Amino acid sequence: MLRFTLNRLLLIIPTIVGLTLIAFLFIRLLPGDPVLVMAGERGLSPERHAELMAQFGLDQPWWKQYFTYLTGLLQGDFGSSFSTKRPVLEEFFARFPATIELAVCAIALASVLGITAGIFAAVRRGSWIDQLTMGTALVGYSMPIFWWALLLIMLFSSMLGWTPVSGRIAIQYFFPQPTGFMLIDSLLSGQAGAFRSAVMHLILPTIVLATIPLAVIARQTRSAMLEVLGEVYMMTARSKGLSPLRVVGLHALRNALIPVVTTIGLQVSVAMGGAILTETIFSWPGIGKWMIDSISRRDYQVVQGGLLLIALLVMFVNLTVDLLYGLINPRVRHD
Repeated sequence: MLRFTLNRLLLIIPTIVGLTLIAFLFIRLLPGDPVLVMAGERGLSPERHAELMAQFGLDQPWWKQYFTYLTGLLQGDFGSSFSTKRPVLEEFFARFPATIELAVCAIALASVLGITAGIFAAVRRGSWIDQLTMGTALVGYSMPIFWWALLLIMLFSSMLGWTPVSGRIAIQYFFPQPTGFMLIDSLLSGQAGAFRSAVMHLILPTIVLATIPLAVIARQTRSAMLEVLGEVYMMTARSKGLSPLRVVGLHALRNALIPVVTTIGLQVSVAMGGAILTETIFSWPGIGKWMIDSISRRDYQVVQGGLLLIALLVMFVNLTVDLLYGLINPRVRHD
């Protein structure tokens, strides 16, 4: 296990270098001058434009800018935003709790419902339950996030008035946020109705972000369960007179969990990508909306740092999932 962990950690190094190069080149391929974008309609004199380009280091050759950026990363400096002048790390971690709160709720919802639906579909293979579950999963996987989000807003927010349209909490609630997680901070505030307001604001974004992972997890769980249920040891367990719940829940599900856990780990990256659209539609003040705003402003440092930090988070989750294999099934040996 230790050798496997060290090998995976070593592989992260070239991955990070490649990501820094991709992020660096990606934002610079977009048309637009960041200095002119910041100036807006005010305009700039050629002298002032040249002064700002030199201030931000944008007058240097691209290769020199890249190595300057790498040097800063080695020192733990992700740079500062062109528009706000705040360090990228500071801005990232200020919005990080909002995205994590949304992503964790979405992945938890997708995992619970997806695994449950997959088990029922596998146990009732060929029945109307199986066909309905897998058909719904296919529709959920194929549905564009932005279209699904707008449908839910029109139904539950505009027509029924059950849920808010945007934000994390109603504007009448104001309290310190020591953790950055609105569900926790609203509980700690002691204000009546604050927690309920935070939950209501979280419902629609969570459903939208969980839809595609839920569909994928359900289909993968069904496939893994069908493979395990056909094994010889499952027939042996049934012949011993074990209850169906024990056979399915203990023997079958445990052996089918490895591909399911892998799928859940991969859905973290899907959730982070989906969070960009979801946060933009629902005006959720997280990393996704921050990245979209930074791209529109051509804020090079923010886009570069944000992409790298998100990639590091996804790699950490995938490594954690790989290490969990041995806990789920002791027969798995990474070496």
